Amino acid sequence: MENLEKIAKLIRYFILVSTTEAGSGHVTSSLSATDLMTVLLFDGFFKFDVKNPQNPNNDRLIFSKGHASPLFYSLFAAAGAITETELKTLRKFGSRLEGHPTMLFPFTEAPTGSLGQGLSIGLGMALSAKYLDKLPFKTYVLLGDSEMAEGSVWEAIQLAAHYQLDNLIGILDVNRLGQRGQTMYGHNIKDYEKRIAAFGWQTIAIDGHSLKEIRGAFKKAQGMKGVPIMIIAKTLKGKGISFLEDKDDWHGKALKPEELEKALAELGPIDKKLTGKITMPPKFKDQKLKAKVSTQDSKTNYQLGENIATRKAYGNALVRIYPQFPNLVVLDAEVSNSTFADIFKKAYPERFFEMYIAEQNMVGTALGLARQDKIPFVSTFAAFFSRAFDQIRMSQYADTNIKFIGSHAGVSIGEDGASQMGLEDIAIFRSLLNSVILYPSDAVSTEKLLTEAAKHKGNVYIRTTRKDTPILYPNNEQFPIGGSKILKSSNKDLVTVIGAGITLHEALAAYEQLAKENILIRVIDLYSIKPLDIKTLVKASQETQAIITVEDHFEQGGIGEAVSSTLSGHKTKVYSLAVRKMPRSGKPAELLEYEEISASAIIQKVKEIIAF
Repeated sequence: MENLEKIAKLIRYFILVSTTEAGSGHVTSSLSATDLMTVLLFDGFFKFDVKNPQNPNNDRLIFSKGHASPLFYSLFAAAGAITETELKTLRKFGSRLEGHPTMLFPFTEAPTGSLGQGLSIGLGMALSAKYLDKLPFKTYVLLGDSEMAEGSVWEAIQLAAHYQLDNLIGILDVNRLGQRGQTMYGHNIKDYEKRIAAFGWQTIAIDGHSLKEIRGAFKKAQGMKGVPIMIIAKTLKGKGISFLEDKDDWHGKALKPEELEKALAELGPIDKKLTGKITMPPKFKDQKLKAKVSTQDSKTNYQLGENIATRKAYGNALVRIYPQFPNLVVLDAEVSNSTFADIFKKAYPERFFEMYIAEQNMVGTALGLARQDKIPFVSTFAAFFSRAFDQIRMSQYADTNIKFIGSHAGVSIGEDGASQMGLEDIAIFRSLLNSVILYPSDAVSTEKLLTEAAKHKGNVYIRTTRKDTPILYPNNEQFPIGGSKILKSSNKDLVTVIGAGITLHEALAAYEQLAKENILIRVIDLYSIKPLDIKTLVKASQETQAIITVEDHFEQGGIGEAVSSTLSGHKTKVYSLAVRKMPRSGKPAELLEYEEISASAIIQKVKEIIAF
């Protein structure tokens, strides 16, 4: 115990000096959890190879309360993995030690800081270890009491119990104070216990500053079977420094030099030569679950003109490509019979995880799985990804490889009405760094684009359609990311019409009608919305009088804006047909007409343009 006390004191020293040097940082939030983390890392419970952060058997540590990053970095300084000199680069430009944990720091499992997400990420890692890789590591998640007000935390809590994740251990730092005062339940530990236990977790309530009680809690947690564990620790914000302890209005504030001097005097002598030892993990043995591979023909096999929805082709494609991508795993938010992810579920039930109607947790879990080298294909209605935008946003900082599949896109879903229509999804995913957006128009392109998405290292969004649409392409057609297809063209084309998904079929119908009137248009399938096929777009702008984009999506952030910005330096005008009216219930054809994105609307716009 004496050695642990000395290590805890050293860590507090590191927290104080690094934040004062930075001039900012969350000192008091770090101090409250110092004793908890000291015992976890340096009393034999946490198994981790500091020299090999990628060791598959390493335990995982996620700071869901990412603002306690000064503590996170100080733990590894105490372990001898980084120097005090580097600690003093905290929050400075070019430093690996950013304001909240990021992937620049080699010991970060996932970027955190947007509260309420860490437990979902940990859930994904625990699922991977228990059900897919059969690895012995445990996942520890440090949570703050303020973030317990986030619904996504409770989504994760209920699903972890459902999957009996006894390799997931939460550590709840109940320090009573949030950013601007007391949290919802303050120091009422019993309220947290009752709520968490009601979801099926084993709870262990302790004094978060008693090293003996902390040790006992972690020891008990090691032996639990069949349930996840939550250690609920009553702590004091700013613990260890009297003028900070349990005091409001210190959140996110560093000590001034004179205050630091006072704090260090109170802390007493520090043994800077002390190094905490982290226990090594067991030797790695590959026990990965080997799924039985389906005997179904792995080749795409559709007939030209056959009608099939791209959402159904998605399910078929998952089954076909899995043998080529054995790290593939599928998550769905209780709509797999509509997204057709259930086709994969029937073929490979051990690679499918039902996430229920909890999209935020689903995306966070996917992030955790992706950090374990899985390729998660995550499906729900396109509209409902908007609920999980913060989790999607954070995934762009995590070097992840997640494939998002949004079905039921646009007004063409018909009678279900506006609440079910994905009309903002392209804008959402276009706004993300290095994202790829693919929008197939038939079953062949869906299957080929799914393969391209699986090959691509990075986050991809695939937009699928509810309505059955005819097969346009032969089975051997290829669809590289960043490409497009010219379906109709001649040297007499007056206007270029660009469609994708359902609107491509409207554009083709418009072509047939206009051709009867000797009005020729070029029709492009813009299946890759990000990145765009710039070469083809520029050529079309040079060879035709105007460009019309047609999309089943709101104007803002959609295909029209993407094409317009790409061609901004060219003289050819870009006209946008998009969803501009309040969406209604009705038959798909009625709604396409109502929103003026139908074949007749295209014909009208073409005639308006060539009349000038």
